[in-house]
Amino acid sequence: MPKYKRFNDASVSEKILDSMFLITIGIAYLFALLNLYYTHQGRDGQEGLSVQDVVIAYHGSHNQTRLGAAINGPMAPNLPNLAAKRDILDWIDHDTPEDEFNEKIKPILDNNCIMCHSAESGMSIPHLTSYNNVIRLTETDTGATIPALVRVSHIHLFGIAFILFFVGRIFLLCEMSVIVKRIYVALPFIFLLLDISSWFVTKIIPGFAYVVVSAGGLVGITFGLQILISLYQMWFYRPKVVPVEM
Repeated sequence: MPKYKRFNDASVSEKILDSMFLITIGIAYLFALLNLYYTHQGRDGQEGLSVQDVVIAYHGSHNQTRLGAAINGPMAPNLPNLAAKRDILDWIDHDTPEDEFNEKIKPILDNNCIMCHSAESGMSIPHLTSYNNVIRLTETDTGATIPALVRVSHIHLFGIAFILFFVGRIFLLCEMSVIVKRIYVALPFIFLLLDISSWFVTKIIPGFAYVVVSAGGLVGITFGLQILISLYQMWFYRPKVVPVEM
């Protein structure tokens, strides 16, 4: 019978290498969750991250402008104070006159936003360097565009799939039922595909935001458990030795 390698067969050096990789990836994932929170929270005008924030991110609000959604949501922390936020929102409500933009709004954007929202930054985000550029963002918020979703999807699928593969390869060294292990190494990939495909469906059907949240959460849970189970079995688990009858 072939002997398959398990954590019990690995050297201390291998265990240290695998552990440092798993711990670093786990910390990176926590920062990814924080980035997700700060990117989407507050889009609905309320503190914290909600399903409605996800709906606005992908489907749009259809009752507020793109600029208003950004100011109420992820861009709010970049403004110096609540008065600046209120000035921009009032300007949008007052049919966006150009003279008021030059007098009140442009100085706020110049001092707090154009370091990223400009051609010089090289970032693929709207430029806020002129009235004509800004006025385009005062149209109804229709959520993420299909080209933007395609761009983000391919980055996520390439990057996260590699991470899940390497974590899964380490997880295969665990001692457990073969059927359970086969199912469990596939689950994060299944939930990832469900999560990302739901972005596109939510663009059309806002109620699918619940699937986005659920699938994304299940990716994190299955991925996190693979890390924790692997670390436990690597350092603390000792397989039972069945005595040989003479």
